[in-house]
Amino acid sequence: MKIVPVSDPSFAPYGRIVEGYDVKGILKALEETTPCPDGVVYFPKVDTLHAADNAEAVGEALFGGMPFQLGCCNGHNTKLNCLEYHRDSEFNLGTEDFILLLAKMDDIVDDVLDTAKAKAFFVPKGVMVEVYATTLHYAPCHADPAKGFRVLVGLPLNTNTDYRPGTGKNVLDKSLWARNKWLLAHPESSEAAQGAYIGLKGENIDIAADVPFCC
Repeated sequence: MKIVPVSDPSFAPYGRIVEGYDVKGILKALEETTPCPDGVVYFPKVDTLHAADNAEAVGEALFGGMPFQLGCCNGHNTKLNCLEYHRDSEFNLGTEDFILLLAKMDDIVDDVLDTAKAKAFFVPKGVMVEVYATTLHYAPCHADPAKGFRVLVGLPLNTNTDYRPGTGKNVLDKSLWARNKWLLAHPESSEAAQGAYIGLKGENIDIAADVPFCC
C-alpha cells in the first residue's frame, strides 16, 4: 500500500499539521508513563498526560475552551480492522513515527464503506496532526515494528466512554459503539465478534509488508 507523508497536499481533505504549540512535556509524559504492548491499548483520559508541562494550555487552545481529554493509543499494529468517526476533530501526536489509515465519510454508501477507499498517511514523531470530524480513522499502525507507537489522542471530554443506546430512530445509531464514537467494523475484526456494526467490505488492509517505513 502506498504510504504518503502528512506533508503531502493529498492529506488536506483528511486533516492538517498543527504547529505552534509546545508539546515537549506531553511527549515526555507519553514516553515515560504510558505502556507500549505487543497488541494495542487505548486509554480515553490519562492523568499523567493532563499533568504534563503545558498540557492543559495546549488542550484548551486546541479545543477552544471546550472540555477535553488527553488519552493515548499505544502498541503494535498493522491492520485496519475498523474505522470510526466522531462529531469533532481528533488530535494525534506520537513519540515515534506512525501511520494512519484514513477514509472519508462521503465514501460511505448505504451505510457501508469499501476498504479500497482507505489511504495510508505517515506521521513523523513529534508532529501533531488534526484528524477532521469527517475523516474515518482507527488505531494507528507502527512505522517500525521494533519501536511500536505511543500516540496522543486528544478528544472532547467523555468521547469513547461507555454509552450504548438501546434504540434509536437515526439510521446511524446502529454504528454508535460508544459515546461520540460511530464505528464501522470489518467482518474479520474482534469488534465485529463483539457485536459491532459490520460496515466495512473488502480487504482487511494489512500494511505489514510496507513497514518499516522511512519518509
